[in-house]
Amino acid sequence: MHLTPLLLPLLGLLAQTTQVDSAALTTQKLSNRIECQRTARNCPKGTILVSATDARAKYKTVQSAIDSLPNDDTTQTILILEGSYTEQLNVTRAGPITILGETDSPTDASKNKVNLNFAAANQDSTGTDDNTWYSVLVVAPTLDASLVGSGTTGFAVPADTPFGNRDFRVYNVDFDNDFAPYTDGPAAALMFSRANGGFYYCGFYSYQDTIYIGKLGNAYFYKSIIAGETDFLYGFGTAWIQSSDIKLRGCGGGLTAWKGTNTTFENKYGVYVVDSNIAAANSSIAPDIKGKCSLGRPWNSEHRSIFADTWEDGSILPAGYTHWISSGVDRFEEGITLMAEYQAYGPGFNRTARIEGGIDTLLTKSGYKEYSTPALVFQDQEGTFGDVSWIDWETVEGK
Repeated sequence: MHLTPLLLPLLGLLAQTTQVDSAALTTQKLSNRIECQRTARNCPKGTILVSATDARAKYKTVQSAIDSLPNDDTTQTILILEGSYTEQLNVTRAGPITILGETDSPTDASKNKVNLNFAAANQDSTGTDDNTWYSVLVVAPTLDASLVGSGTTGFAVPADTPFGNRDFRVYNVDFDNDFAPYTDGPAAALMFSRANGGFYYCGFYSYQDTIYIGKLGNAYFYKSIIAGETDFLYGFGTAWIQSSDIKLRGCGGGLTAWKGTNTTFENKYGVYVVDSNIAAANSSIAPDIKGKCSLGRPWNSEHRSIFADTWEDGSILPAGYTHWISSGVDRFEEGITLMAEYQAYGPGFNRTARIEGGIDTLLTKSGYKEYSTPALVFQDQEGTFGDVSWIDWETVEGK
C-alpha cells in the first residue's frame, strides 16, 4: 500500500505571503515566537500561514506551504493555526525551516492544538516496501537517505548524497500515525535522516516504530511527548530526548532498538533519554504492563542507548533491558553493545535485578561523562563533535 496524501478540510489561519528574510527566525526572541504562536502577530517577516478555510491563507495544506519554499539558504517560517491536518509531509530543503503550531500553552505539549496525522503501516514481509512510505513526517535530502532498509545494517546511502537540512525546528505540533490502536507493523510518526533538527513541545504518537532517526540524523527533543509500544525509538543516528514524557501504550520488543553504523570514524550514534519520565500511557493499562516493559533490545551489536536522571514507573522490566536473539544468534555483544542507565530512579528501577540480569550497564559518573551533553554526542558527516548551534538554547534555557 503506497500512499497518496489525503487532503481533508483544515482549520483556519491568517497568512502573509511576502518572502521571509534570511535571518528572521534565528534572531527572533523567545517572547516574539510565543506571541506569534498565540496571536499570529509579531511573527518573523514573511511567515507563511496555512489554512483550508481562512481566506487570508495562501496555502490549504502544510505540504503545499513546504513545497512553496525557495531552494536556497534563507530561513523560512510556517505558522499553522489550530486544526487537524490529515496529510504526509516530506522535507528535502537544506535551508533552515521552522514550523510553528498555534497554541495558548506554548510550554505544554499536552495542550497542542495542531495535529498532523496519517494512518498507515508497513505490513509488507518481502522487503519490497520501506517504512519511510508510511510516516507522517519524513525529513531527508533524498529518498535513498530516508530508507530504513532491511537486516541489521539497512541500505547503504550513496556516497554522493548531500547532507540535508541543518536547522529544522518544530514547536507545538503533534504527529500521529493512528493506523491501529495496537502494534500492527511499523507506523512511524517521524523519520529523520541526514539532517539536524529540534522538536520542542511536540507530540509523537504511534504503536510501533514511532520515531526513526536515520543515518547521520541528529535530532533533539525538548519537553515533548513520545508514545508507543514496540521499538518506538529506533534508528542509526543520534537522538537526545530532554525533559520529555515517554508514554507506554503497551510492552512489545522494547522502548529502544538502535542500529550502530560502521563508519571510518569513531561515533556515538544512539539514543539518550535525559531528565525525562517513563510511565504507562494511562491508569487503565498500568496494571496489565506492570514489570513487563523493556528499556530496549539491540537491533545490532552496536546498539547504544542511555537513560540518565530519568524517572521510571512500575511498568519497567526488573532487568531493565532484554536480549534480541535472531536465528539463534544474540545481537548483544559484550564490550560493544551499550544498553545503560545513569542515576535512573522510581519504582521501575530495580538495582539488584539490573545487576543480576547482566545486560543493563549501570554507569558511574565518570562512565557517563563522555555522553553527558548534546555537544559530546552529536556529530557532523565527517564525525566532528560539538556543533549544537541548531538547538534552540533560548527556549531550552528559558531566556
